[in-house]
Amino acid sequence: TGWFRRLLHKPKPSSSHSASSSPSSSAKSSSSSASTSSATSSIRLSPVSVPDISASDSPRWAKSYDICICHSEGDLELVEELVSYLEGQPESFRCFLQLRDAVAGSAVVTALCDAVQSSHCWVMLITPGFLHDPWCRYQMHQALAEAPMANGRTIPVLKDVDRKEYPKELRNIYYISMVLKENSFRQIREAVLRYLQELCRSSMSSME
Repeated sequence: TGWFRRLLHKPKPSSSHSASSSPSSSAKSSSSSASTSSATSSIRLSPVSVPDISASDSPRWAKSYDICICHSEGDLELVEELVSYLEGQPESFRCFLQLRDAVAGSAVVTALCDAVQSSHCWVMLITPGFLHDPWCRYQMHQALAEAPMANGRTIPVLKDVDRKEYPKELRNIYYISMVLKENSFRQIREAVLRYLQELCRSSMSSME
C-alpha cells in the first residue's frame, strides 16, 4: 500500500514542464523572426523615385511641345476635346494643334515638319479621314523618320477603323483603341507621361 500512496502523491508532469522545449524554441523562433524581420528591413528596396518632369532642369523643356496631335480636319472637334483634356491635367501638357498653333503665312510642309521636330510625342488619331488625308500620312512618315524605333514617342489611336486598315508603317507599334473616349484620353496621358519620365531618368543617369 505504501508504494500505492507514493504513486498517488507523485507530482504529475505539468503541461508547461512537458513542453519544456517550447520556451526555448519560441525564443529561438522569436529571435529568428526578429532577425528575419531585421534582415528584411535592412534589404527592403526603397521606392523608385518618380522624376519631376516639370523641374526647371527637366529635358522636357528642350522642345517647344510635349505632344503634336496629327489628325484629319474632319476630326477637329474630337481633337480639341483631347487637347483641352491634356492641357488641363496637372502636368499642363503643351500640345501643338495645327489650326491653332501653326504660324500664319508659313508653308504647310514646313509647319508639319517643325511640329514633329519640336514635339516629344506624336499622337496619331487614325480615323477614316486620317487614312485618306495625304497630309496626315506625310506627318506620320515624318514622325517615323524622326524616331524610327518604337520608343514610346509615336502613339497611334484607332477610331472607327478596322484593325486590318491599321497603317502597315505602324505595325511594330501598339495602338490605343478608342472605344470609350474617357479611357482613351487617360491612356494617351499615361503614355506621354511615361515617355517624359523615362526621358528624365535617362538624362539623370547620363549625368551621374
